[in-house]
Amino acid sequence: PQHLVKVAAFWMGKYPVTQSQWRVVAALPKVQHDLNPDPAKFKGNDRPVENVNWLEAVEFCDRLSAKTKQPYRLPSEAEWEYACRAGTITPFHFGETITPDLANYDGNYTYGSGPKGKYREQTTDVGSFPANALGLYDMHGNVWEWCLDQWHNNYEGAPIDGSPWIIDNDNHSHFRLIRGGSWVNYPWDCRSAFRIAYSPGYRDGIFGFRVVCRAPRTL
Repeated sequence: PQHLVKVAAFWMGKYPVTQSQWRVVAALPKVQHDLNPDPAKFKGNDRPVENVNWLEAVEFCDRLSAKTKQPYRLPSEAEWEYACRAGTITPFHFGETITPDLANYDGNYTYGSGPKGKYREQTTDVGSFPANALGLYDMHGNVWEWCLDQWHNNYEGAPIDGSPWIIDNDNHSHFRLIRGGSWVNYPWDCRSAFRIAYSPGYRDGIFGFRVVCRAPRTL
Protein backbone atom coordinates (compact mmCIF):
# COMPACT_ATOMS: atom_id res chain seq x y z
CA PRO A 1 0.00 0.00 0.00
CA GLN A 2 0.98 3.63 -0.42
CA HIS A 3 2.51 4.91 2.80
CA LEU A 4 4.04 8.15 4.00
CA VAL A 5 7.81 8.08 4.45
CA LYS A 6 9.96 10.89 5.79
CA VAL A 7 13.41 10.57 4.23
CA ALA A 8 16.39 12.23 5.90
CA ALA A 9 18.73 14.31 3.72
CA PHE A 10 21.25 12.32 1.68
CA TRP A 11 23.54 12.63 -1.32
CA MET A 12 23.18 10.27 -4.27
CA GLY A 13 25.46 9.68 -7.25
CA LYS A 14 24.09 11.51 -10.28
CA TYR A 15 24.91 8.45 -12.42
CA PRO A 16 25.10 4.72 -11.86
CA VAL A 17 28.68 3.77 -10.97
CA THR A 18 30.72 3.70 -14.19
CA GLN A 19 33.29 1.15 -15.27
CA SER A 20 36.12 3.65 -14.83
CA GLN A 21 34.96 4.40 -11.27
CA TRP A 22 34.64 0.70 -10.53
CA ARG A 23 38.22 -0.04 -11.61
CA VAL A 24 39.62 2.62 -9.28
CA VAL A 25 37.74 1.30 -6.25
CA ALA A 26 38.35 -2.36 -7.16
CA ALA A 27 42.07 -1.65 -6.83
CA LEU A 28 41.65 -0.52 -3.20
CA PRO A 29 42.32 -2.92 -0.29
CA LYS A 30 39.81 -5.73 0.13
CA VAL A 31 37.31 -5.51 2.98
CA GLN A 32 35.39 -8.79 2.68
CA HIS A 33 35.00 -9.81 -0.95
CA ASP A 34 37.22 -9.92 -4.03
CA LEU A 35 36.27 -7.63 -6.90
CA ASN A 36 36.82 -8.31 -10.59
CA PRO A 37 38.30 -5.05 -11.94
CA ASP A 38 36.55 -5.47 -15.30
CA PRO A 39 33.28 -7.42 -14.88
CA ALA A 40 31.10 -5.63 -17.44
CA LYS A 41 29.78 -7.36 -20.53
CA PHE A 42 29.38 -4.10 -22.45
CA LYS A 43 32.70 -2.26 -22.29
CA GLY A 44 33.14 1.49 -22.01
CA ASN A 45 34.65 3.80 -19.42
CA ASP A 46 31.47 5.88 -19.20
CA ARG A 47 29.06 2.99 -19.38
CA PRO A 48 27.61 1.73 -16.11
CA VAL A 49 29.43 -1.16 -14.53
CA GLU A 50 27.21 -4.24 -14.66
CA ASN A 51 27.47 -7.94 -14.09
CA VAL A 52 28.01 -7.22 -10.38
CA ASN A 53 26.01 -8.78 -7.57
CA TRP A 54 24.72 -7.21 -4.36
CA LEU A 55 27.64 -8.45 -2.27
CA GLU A 56 30.12 -6.88 -4.70
CA ALA A 57 28.20 -3.60 -4.76
CA VAL A 58 28.34 -3.50 -0.95
CA GLU A 59 32.06 -4.29 -1.08
CA PHE A 60 32.55 -1.34 -3.45
CA CYS A 61 30.83 0.94 -0.93
CA ASP A 62 32.90 -0.46 1.95
CA ARG A 63 36.18 0.10 0.10
CA LEU A 64 35.15 3.61 -0.91
CA SER A 65 34.17 4.38 2.68
CA ALA A 66 37.49 3.12 4.02
CA LYS A 67 39.40 5.23 1.50
CA THR A 68 37.45 8.47 1.89
CA LYS A 69 36.44 8.17 5.59
CA GLN A 70 32.88 8.93 4.49
CA PRO A 71 29.97 6.47 4.97
CA TYR A 72 29.09 5.39 1.43
CA ARG A 73 26.47 2.68 0.93
CA LEU A 74 23.70 1.47 -1.34
CA PRO A 75 20.43 3.42 -1.12
CA SER A 76 17.45 2.16 0.80
CA GLU A 77 14.44 1.36 -1.35
CA ALA A 78 12.64 4.44 0.02
CA GLU A 79 15.62 6.68 -0.78
CA TRP A 80 15.84 5.26 -4.27
CA GLU A 81 12.17 5.86 -5.08
CA TYR A 82 12.24 9.33 -3.53
CA ALA A 83 15.26 10.21 -5.69
CA CYS A 84 13.77 8.67 -8.82
CA ARG A 85 10.42 10.42 -8.52
CA ALA A 86 11.97 13.83 -7.79
CA GLY A 87 8.65 15.11 -6.51
CA THR A 88 6.47 13.50 -9.19
CA ILE A 89 3.56 11.08 -8.76
CA THR A 90 3.45 9.86 -12.37
CA PRO A 91 4.69 6.41 -13.46
CA PHE A 92 7.96 7.98 -14.67
CA HIS A 93 9.70 11.13 -13.50
CA PHE A 94 9.16 12.64 -16.95
CA GLY A 95 5.44 11.92 -17.06
CA GLU A 96 2.73 9.36 -17.77
CA THR A 97 4.66 7.42 -20.39
CA ILE A 98 8.15 6.61 -21.66
CA THR A 99 9.91 6.58 -25.04
CA PRO A 100 13.32 5.27 -26.14
CA ASP A 101 14.40 8.89 -26.57
CA LEU A 102 14.07 9.32 -22.80
CA ALA A 103 15.54 6.05 -21.48
CA ASN A 104 17.31 2.84 -22.49
CA TYR A 105 14.89 -0.13 -22.46
CA ASP A 106 13.30 -2.54 -24.96
CA GLY A 107 11.71 -0.07 -27.37
CA ASN A 108 9.79 -2.83 -29.15
CA TYR A 109 7.18 -2.44 -26.42
CA THR A 110 5.08 0.55 -25.41
CA TYR A 111 3.59 1.98 -22.23
CA GLY A 112 0.38 4.01 -22.32
CA SER A 113 0.34 6.30 -25.34
CA GLY A 114 4.12 6.11 -25.83
CA PRO A 115 5.44 5.06 -29.25
CA LYS A 116 7.68 2.15 -30.10
CA GLY A 117 11.31 2.95 -30.80
CA LYS A 118 14.87 1.70 -30.80
CA TYR A 119 15.90 -1.37 -28.84
CA ARG A 120 19.62 -0.85 -28.28
CA GLU A 121 20.27 -4.35 -26.85
CA GLN A 122 23.07 -3.06 -24.60
CA THR A 123 23.92 -0.40 -22.06
CA THR A 124 24.55 3.22 -23.01
CA ASP A 125 26.93 5.81 -21.58
CA VAL A 126 25.58 7.30 -18.36
CA GLY A 127 23.99 10.69 -18.84
CA SER A 128 22.83 9.97 -22.40
CA PHE A 129 19.22 10.80 -21.52
CA PRO A 130 17.57 13.73 -19.72
CA ALA A 131 18.04 14.04 -15.96
CA ASN A 132 15.15 14.31 -13.53
CA ALA A 133 14.38 17.41 -11.47
CA LEU A 134 17.04 16.45 -8.91
CA GLY A 135 19.74 16.21 -11.58
CA LEU A 136 19.89 12.41 -11.49
CA TYR A 137 20.38 10.44 -14.71
CA ASP A 138 19.36 6.94 -15.79
CA MET A 139 16.87 6.36 -12.98
CA HIS A 140 14.71 4.57 -15.57
CA GLY A 141 16.35 1.83 -17.63
CA ASN A 142 19.99 1.19 -18.60
CA VAL A 143 20.81 -1.01 -15.56
CA TRP A 144 18.87 -2.25 -12.57
CA GLU A 145 20.17 -0.70 -9.35
CA TRP A 146 20.72 -2.68 -6.17
CA CYS A 147 19.22 -1.36 -2.91
CA LEU A 148 20.16 -2.34 0.64
CA ASP A 149 16.74 -3.68 1.58
CA GLN A 150 15.73 -7.29 1.92
CA TRP A 151 12.71 -8.31 -0.12
CA HIS A 152 9.21 -7.98 1.35
CA ASN A 153 6.05 -8.66 -0.63
CA ASN A 154 4.50 -5.32 0.31
CA TYR A 155 5.06 -2.25 2.49
CA GLU A 156 3.01 -3.40 5.48
CA GLY A 157 5.31 -2.81 8.45
CA ALA A 158 7.93 -0.99 6.38
CA PRO A 159 10.06 1.71 8.05
CA ILE A 160 8.64 5.22 7.76
CA ASP A 161 11.98 7.00 8.20
CA GLY A 162 13.52 5.98 4.86
CA SER A 163 15.94 3.48 6.42
CA PRO A 164 16.59 0.11 4.73
CA TRP A 165 14.16 -2.65 5.71
CA ILE A 166 16.41 -5.38 7.09
CA ILE A 167 15.13 -8.03 9.50
CA ASP A 168 18.06 -10.48 9.34
CA ASN A 169 21.70 -9.44 9.11
CA ASP A 170 22.70 -12.61 7.24
CA ASN A 171 23.62 -11.07 3.88
CA HIS A 172 23.27 -14.39 2.08
CA SER A 173 19.82 -15.46 3.28
CA HIS A 174 17.46 -12.89 1.79
CA PHE A 175 16.79 -11.60 -1.69
CA ARG A 176 17.71 -7.94 -2.18
CA LEU A 177 15.73 -5.19 -3.87
CA ILE A 178 16.60 -3.87 -7.31
CA ARG A 179 14.94 -0.87 -8.92
CA GLY A 180 14.69 1.05 -12.16
CA GLY A 181 14.63 -1.50 -14.97
CA SER A 182 17.35 -2.04 -17.57
CA TRP A 183 18.23 -2.00 -21.25
CA VAL A 184 16.62 -5.42 -21.76
CA ASN A 185 13.36 -4.77 -19.90
CA TYR A 186 9.85 -3.81 -20.90
CA PRO A 187 8.87 -0.18 -20.30
CA TRP A 188 6.48 -1.06 -17.45
CA ASP A 189 9.41 -2.61 -15.55
CA CYS A 190 11.11 0.80 -15.55
CA ARG A 191 8.37 2.63 -13.61
CA SER A 192 9.26 4.57 -10.47
CA ALA A 193 7.16 2.19 -8.35
CA PHE A 194 8.19 -1.13 -9.89
CA ARG A 195 10.06 -3.42 -7.51
CA ILE A 196 11.64 -6.86 -7.77
CA ALA A 197 14.45 -8.74 -6.06
CA TYR A 198 17.23 -11.23 -6.72
CA SER A 199 19.63 -13.32 -4.69
CA PRO A 200 22.52 -11.20 -3.32
CA GLY A 201 25.00 -13.51 -5.06
CA TYR A 202 23.41 -13.30 -8.51
CA ARG A 203 25.06 -11.25 -11.23
CA ASP A 204 24.08 -10.43 -14.80
CA GLY A 205 24.74 -7.84 -17.48
CA ILE A 206 21.65 -5.92 -16.37
CA PHE A 207 22.62 -5.29 -12.72
CA GLY A 208 24.46 -2.16 -11.61
CA PHE A 209 24.12 0.31 -8.75
CA ARG A 210 24.72 3.83 -7.51
CA VAL A 211 25.93 5.00 -4.13
CA VAL A 212 24.56 7.32 -1.48
CA CYS A 213 26.10 9.18 1.43
CA ARG A 214 24.30 10.89 4.29
CA ALA A 215 24.38 14.65 4.02
CA PRO A 216 26.63 16.23 6.69
CA ARG A 217 25.03 18.09 9.55
CA THR A 218 25.16 21.87 9.42
CA LEU A 219 25.02 24.28 12.35
